[in-house]
Amino acid sequence: MDGLNPRKVFSLLFIIGIAVVFTLQFGPGSNGFADTGSQAPTAGAVATVNGKEIPVRDFSMAWSRQMNFLRSQGNPIPESVARQFGLDKQVLDRLVNAELLAQSAERHGITPSDEELRKVIHENTDFHTKEGAFDFARYQQVLRDFYRRTPQEYEQELRRQMAAQKMLDVVRTGAVVSDDEVRARYEKEGNQAKLVFARFLPTMYADKVPAPTPAKLAEFQKTHEKQIADYYAANSFVYNVPERIRARQILVKVAPDATPEQKAQAKAKAEGLRKELEGGKDFATLARASSDDDATKAKGGELGWVERTTWDPALADAAFALKAGEVTQPVESALGVHLVKVEEKKEAQAKKLEDVKGEIATTLFKQEEAKGLAKAEAEKALAAAKAGKSLKEQFPVPAGQQPALLRFEAETKPEAVETDSFTAQGDSVPHLGPAPGLVKATFEANGPVVLGEVFTVGEANIVAQVVEREKPDTAGFDKRKDELRTQARQAKQIELTESFLKSLKKSGNVVTNTEAIDSVLGSAG
Repeated sequence: MDGLNPRKVFSLLFIIGIAVVFTLQFGPGSNGFADTGSQAPTAGAVATVNGKEIPVRDFSMAWSRQMNFLRSQGNPIPESVARQFGLDKQVLDRLVNAELLAQSAERHGITPSDEELRKVIHENTDFHTKEGAFDFARYQQVLRDFYRRTPQEYEQELRRQMAAQKMLDVVRTGAVVSDDEVRARYEKEGNQAKLVFARFLPTMYADKVPAPTPAKLAEFQKTHEKQIADYYAANSFVYNVPERIRARQILVKVAPDATPEQKAQAKAKAEGLRKELEGGKDFATLARASSDDDATKAKGGELGWVERTTWDPALADAAFALKAGEVTQPVESALGVHLVKVEEKKEAQAKKLEDVKGEIATTLFKQEEAKGLAKAEAEKALAAAKAGKSLKEQFPVPAGQQPALLRFEAETKPEAVETDSFTAQGDSVPHLGPAPGLVKATFEANGPVVLGEVFTVGEANIVAQVVEREKPDTAGFDKRKDELRTQARQAKQIELTESFLKSLKKSGNVVTNTEAIDSVLGSAG
């Protein structure tokens, strides 16, 4: 992700996901719906909600606002990455939720007053003069030139959005929190611990496992036939590899709504670039200077290894027909006109189970042996910790460095990792993830202590010691009671909102139009 901190990205997208699902951003022009009288979305809509359309225009605006928000926070995440995290689905969900709430408000007779509507309009700085005052002439101009709405359309949409927010407020008023619930929250949050742990992974010991003798391998194959067959099936992509090429490309972009003349100009430009290549120009240099493909331009058009099925058929047919070192003629696709150079080719490979059975058996044999070594080393470390040699002494991390686990790097040896404080509310341990057995043992401990067993978390063997332990007390509860009541009420408001929206979706009819969404995001990218 080109310099982005992965932990920061995950944290940011998690926060955005919560905000998008549970918070309605009622900005002017954010949501206008047309009654179609039909459940199926038309080409101009991304979804219908009980027969009312969510226009493509509104989704496009909401998506742009979300991406601009990320950029404004100093996180210019590529739109393709944001979509991989499902941000497009969350943006659509926000629009669907807004429409469901607006319809529910109508059914319950909830509507904002004219005075409330006037106040929201007058507070919108888009309609203010430089002096900060609302100006009716500017209001009309901004609606006409930027919002693309008449005052009547805009005010009708805004009234529905405000009604939806009022409906949401009604739902949230049901979030009543008792003293017992506040106390229970404190009992959970005040029950905290901090660990130091070390992981013993089979991969750390794989190079210490010698290859099996022929007799051992034959015996292993005989007793592990199913595991060998399952491994082959799960890794068939390794043994059955389709034809591939390593390629570069130069793209001359063409807009989806381009005229025939514009398409002809793009093709002529591609033909001119090909003549430059025929004249001896280096492909990578020309790609950096002339390609419209932002994803590969800086890398000289480098696409890496490509399979036929991942490309547009016409482009694949042209490229896969070439020999290494050759360049296609200009090829048209939905994106524009391409020139592709084949750097290297690999023929398709197909290996049967019988051909690789010995290879797989050797791999599985070594894995089993490495697992045994990892467990044995963990048991040895646990014994040393019980004898008084802490994990930090046994597995120190160089001064000024973080453990490999916290650097998102492959761990080649056990290292002592210290967690932040965590509570007994869930079954996860910081930096480890779900580990219910380890969490249970941690909170059964009354103070700093070496936990008395090796825990299994995924493929890792974990040795851990409790280094800090806090328990809730009356003084601490009295100090945090008001804060905890606010937190509990907010949590219950979110829970009620989620439950209400789920009930609206279950009783209603929401139909999405993925093709319309793809058209927006394709043009955006």
